[in-house]
Amino acid sequence: MIYLRNNILLLTGAVVAALGFQSCDNKPGGAAGEKLPEQVSYNFDIRPILSDKCLACHGPDANKREAGLRLDDPVSAFAALKDNPKAHALVAGKPDHSAVYLRITTEDTTLRMPPPASNLKLSQREIDLIGKWIKQGAKYEKHWAFVAPKKPKLPEVDHKDWAKNEIDYFILEKQEQKGLEPSAEADKERLLKRLSLDLNGLPPSLQLMDEFLADNSPNAYEKVVDKLLANPTYGEKMAIHWLDLARYADSHGYQDDGYRTQWPWRDWVIHAFNKNMHYNDFVTWQLAGDLLPNSTKEQLLATGFNRNHKITEEGGVIPEEYRIMYVTDRNDLFGKGLLGVTLECAHCHDHKYDPFSQKEYYQMFAFFNNVNEVGIESVIGGPETYAKKPLMEISNDEVKNILTFINKPDTNRLIVSVMGDLDTLRKTHVLKRGAYDAPGEEVQAGTPTAILPFDKKYPKNRLGLSQWLFDKRNPLTARVYVNILWQEFFGKGIVKTSGDFGMQGELPTHPALLDWLAVDFMEHNWDVKRFVKKMVMSATYRQSAVVTKEALAHDPDNVYLARGARYRIHAEFVKDLVLASSGLLNRSIGGPSVKPYQPSGLWEGATSGRGLLSVYNQDHGASLYRRGMYTLIKRTVPPPTMAIFDASNRDLCEVRRLKTNTPLQALVMMNDPTVLEASRVLAAKLLQEKTSTGEKITKAFRQIVCRTPSQKELEVLTGYYEKELKEIQLQKAEKMVSVGEYPLTKNIDKKALASLMRVISTIYNLEETITKS
Repeated sequence: MIYLRNNILLLTGAVVAALGFQSCDNKPGGAAGEKLPEQVSYNFDIRPILSDKCLACHGPDANKREAGLRLDDPVSAFAALKDNPKAHALVAGKPDHSAVYLRITTEDTTLRMPPPASNLKLSQREIDLIGKWIKQGAKYEKHWAFVAPKKPKLPEVDHKDWAKNEIDYFILEKQEQKGLEPSAEADKERLLKRLSLDLNGLPPSLQLMDEFLADNSPNAYEKVVDKLLANPTYGEKMAIHWLDLARYADSHGYQDDGYRTQWPWRDWVIHAFNKNMHYNDFVTWQLAGDLLPNSTKEQLLATGFNRNHKITEEGGVIPEEYRIMYVTDRNDLFGKGLLGVTLECAHCHDHKYDPFSQKEYYQMFAFFNNVNEVGIESVIGGPETYAKKPLMEISNDEVKNILTFINKPDTNRLIVSVMGDLDTLRKTHVLKRGAYDAPGEEVQAGTPTAILPFDKKYPKNRLGLSQWLFDKRNPLTARVYVNILWQEFFGKGIVKTSGDFGMQGELPTHPALLDWLAVDFMEHNWDVKRFVKKMVMSATYRQSAVVTKEALAHDPDNVYLARGARYRIHAEFVKDLVLASSGLLNRSIGGPSVKPYQPSGLWEGATSGRGLLSVYNQDHGASLYRRGMYTLIKRTVPPPTMAIFDASNRDLCEVRRLKTNTPLQALVMMNDPTVLEASRVLAAKLLQEKTSTGEKITKAFRQIVCRTPSQKELEVLTGYYEKELKEIQLQKAEKMVSVGEYPLTKNIDKKALASLMRVISTIYNLEETITKS
């Protein structure tokens, strides 16, 4: 019996063949002879197929569900079919009695699933996997990311002598399975550049290069790792990913986009990383520092984390609408940044793919709904609008004696937006279709049961939420953060979709390694520096980035890490490298954001015309040479150079930056005033040294590229210098060396300066210069 639009009941293989269906017994192998796994996994083999090809019509979205069938739910999948009680979508161990298998193998296009009109098609390997899975019992598994990680044993590998620590066993196991071999260790110069950029966001100094190259002791590498970890610039480098996640900016956003003073919170983040505040305390202070027993001023400052969201200052808005927006922002950040799930998809309706109901979304929402804030507090204006209530004021005495990590350069009033709850509990309702003015069922604070039910012993406030987050039974917290850190050091996470560990996210490339790292992180009390050191000490991290044709063919995306990661550094570090290598870098840590060189007219053309940020007033002096992370971020007009290099505009939580490669990036490196000024300043310094032209160019190359140039490279650059010196006209030279505000060296040969400046600018424009390799 055949039901054309629903399901099929077939009892014998003969009937199967007669009706044009394929039996899985006839298809023992995969596509093109590719071997199927011995044990088919629902999570890693079947669920991705269903998610891509089936769940749009047979998934959790009741509004789009066909035939009353859910294939992501075993109760539904094994139940009698709605329109044919004698048939079942799945029959454990019997593909030829399973309507699912019969519908994906039939030649009859009126019966085939997915329907041809959907433009979706299963490959032969996918069909074979489903058939084998059914034959093996069609066992469903809870989504891998919602199962608490357990520490697996180190895998057996053939080349144990390569491994430096536990990470390498898991990496090597996958490489050996794929017929790959790890690359040799990178040479010391390139390895030091990689390490210095990763741990400090800066190129190594010539002194550090010389010391490392001269140190032939067995622990030479570990010594330089420890030295870089102890450098205060470590906190600055590590803060960048957290500022993206926390959507830190120097303006409120929306049309007026007025100035705000949240930078003391940024100073605290740098301070917390430098003192190696463990991740559980680091996050708890930010989520609920105001609720801790006998909370301190520093703990209250940390809660600025959840006041970094956009805030309107426009007249005529509906206050409650915007207040709900602020709470929504905090709730969505918690989901994406700390849990690595797309919780926001349940704002208007039950999540279509993950097991989060709309009710559970608003139960989470309740934790953030009691903040003593309003949708609009005042119109744009003076210092009183730089922070919004609830707020804290920081006195000069507190900076001197308590909050000593804050870099406060003046005596002006300093206020920061922080968290603070109402004295009474504000009611929370499910909002119908997510509309602020359509309250439905009242809910109490709670968490998605699919992740971890909220323990009754925890208080129903943000402090209790933090305790739930760091409950070692929580399957996501440790996995998500170690994955973000892995992404920072290897270019992409073990889970590529680092903000989505749900059913629509990418599967981990090394699931056992991810679990081992997560459990190890928790076992060592969430110690961030220890985890970072373990990553950079691994043989995996130390590999050369040189790639052979064979490796490129077998693993073009370096999924199995058989070579070092190679990618362009973050926007902030591009500027830092230029400033540091030229000697221009202002190394002061923390303090207010600055306004460096920027094309004129950008702010003026995109503003309401009110407030401090309506006109771009460029800073001068030492402020021009601060690290990239201190560049003022106006949300509606983010720094153009930073944006071209893919920096976040900090509108929303961002846990993974995209990396693009555009001609605009080359134009920035060729024409940006900072790059040209740095070239001029470094050239002037070198011309004052009593060395040969070759020695000057070699030194510049080492400071910028962080290695000694080859003889061929040196010959090309020296020839270019000599050609420029011979051909350049004085008038053109004078125009070239006038770039930037840094004082021009007196009585210097301007033709020689312009010629060497061009050589150095060329070195800055080498791909290798701003690439971590």
